[in-house]
Amino acid sequence: MQGRRALVTGVMRAMWRAGDVELREGRLLKTLWLTAQRRSLAFAQDWTFADLLEWSAVEYRTRTFLEYGTDSWTFEEMNQRANRVARQLRAAGVGPNTGVALMMSNHPRFLDSFFAVQKLGAYAVPVNVALMGDGLQYVIDHSDSSVVLCDCDAAPKVQAVVGQLPKVKHIWVNTAEAPDGFEAPEGMRPFDELEVAGDDDSENPGHRPESDDPSMLLYTSGTTGLPKAVVSTYSNQRTKLLGMAANLILNKEDKVYTCLPLFHANALLLSVMQALWVGIPLRLSKRFSASRFWKELSECGATIFNTVGGMIPIMLKTAETPYEKQHKVRLVVSAACPKDAWETFETRFGVTLWEFYGAVDGAGVTIANTGTAPVGSLGKLPKNTNWRLVRDDGADAAPGEPGELWVDVGNRKESTVPYWKNDKASNDKVVDGWLHTGDLMQKDDKGFLYFVGRNTDSMRHGGENVSAYEVEKVVDAHPSILESAAFGVPSPMSEEDIMVSVVLVEGETLDPVALRAFLAERLPKYAVPSHLDVLESLPKTGTHRVIKATLKERGVNDKTISLAP
Repeated sequence: MQGRRALVTGVMRAMWRAGDVELREGRLLKTLWLTAQRRSLAFAQDWTFADLLEWSAVEYRTRTFLEYGTDSWTFEEMNQRANRVARQLRAAGVGPNTGVALMMSNHPRFLDSFFAVQKLGAYAVPVNVALMGDGLQYVIDHSDSSVVLCDCDAAPKVQAVVGQLPKVKHIWVNTAEAPDGFEAPEGMRPFDELEVAGDDDSENPGHRPESDDPSMLLYTSGTTGLPKAVVSTYSNQRTKLLGMAANLILNKEDKVYTCLPLFHANALLLSVMQALWVGIPLRLSKRFSASRFWKELSECGATIFNTVGGMIPIMLKTAETPYEKQHKVRLVVSAACPKDAWETFETRFGVTLWEFYGAVDGAGVTIANTGTAPVGSLGKLPKNTNWRLVRDDGADAAPGEPGELWVDVGNRKESTVPYWKNDKASNDKVVDGWLHTGDLMQKDDKGFLYFVGRNTDSMRHGGENVSAYEVEKVVDAHPSILESAAFGVPSPMSEEDIMVSVVLVEGETLDPVALRAFLAERLPKYAVPSHLDVLESLPKTGTHRVIKATLKERGVNDKTISLAP
């Protein structure tokens, strides 16, 4: 009885950390029961991601886990594939404290490689496939990676900087989708070498890692400067907490769909790991395409997917198709859905939307709106959590006033945010037990939180701090504009001028005078942009975050349109 009571207590604590239990009371007993059935789920020791894959291979065996293109693999087969790759990597010297860079787009071989690295107690370094030149060289070298696994599309990019990567010993290229006539650059070997079948592919060729060994480095997007790498160790992967969330959100009849890149935490840690926990199929798509999105969902029968960034506004501005009414999707898990688009999105596509807030460098802090908070709100932080919204002057923000979210995470080891080879960033992130999220928010009189923007993503104009996020929301509301990015540019007078780069809806044109009037009716005078740039596309990371450093470098140019009155 005492052991069972301790287990339930551990589950409850995990629930409180994940979000407000009252918001999930309908599934609380189900989650407790499922957890109690898995005796190995004692919270004293977490599982590794390799443990999770191996457990699912036994628990769900011949059920379909991964669907990609016209192919599919069972849970058991995915575990065997990972073991094959692990065995070959081990022969190449990969083991504890070995960095393996994964510069691969969405493909089954990404998952084979990721889980193989976990089985060997090494650490994976997912790399944005859009990186090149100095940015790519920095990530691979800074991460101390000695092995690189890349797509054929990425091979020339790696080859261009390989002379500046003295730590790299081996490079394998995924040629599964290579064009006819493709030849791997000199010194690179085909990924096929890593998939040699063995006598017993069900056997893990690795060993149990030390708890403090690094398991993964997740680099921040680096939209405004050099990226920082958040270190995940084998003791703080929060694998079982992901299982708690999976059993709250998913059921045995679900099918998960993701088109988000596996090198990002959203797809890798949420979609993949939660499907493993519940034993349901994961449909993996190559990339996000607004025009094909609902067709893919309709054809594959998915019931749940995640969104990030500006995906929802873009989908709302695409032409209607019959597929958007023929799907089986019941739930959309969103991050940063614009308030004005929320109900419109639910109504048009016939889905329910839940909003979640969290970050890979967020020390486990999450906020959720599962339909129990106002539309547009993130929800509330868990009860008994100390938090503040802090203004620039250090005072607490009043309701309706923006401030940076600080959360009291204490001084526990698991609450720190370790950045790879960057003690200053680690020390700046958690100060005296307070996590500085870097996110500006507002609260209402009832304590519900609303996202305003990144603390670093603002402009100073007319003596006021202007949130780029707030400007972009209004610009995006214009019917001719598909998406936008607002940023500050040098002003000949003082402070900054506000510039906005936009992409138009296909077939639309834009009258600058009419746009100025549209914005002037909806924004404070000091927040109305002075400059307009119309582009065919915005530079983005693989996770749909706009790279504003590129736009700022472009700045005011000979194609810039003045929006001055």
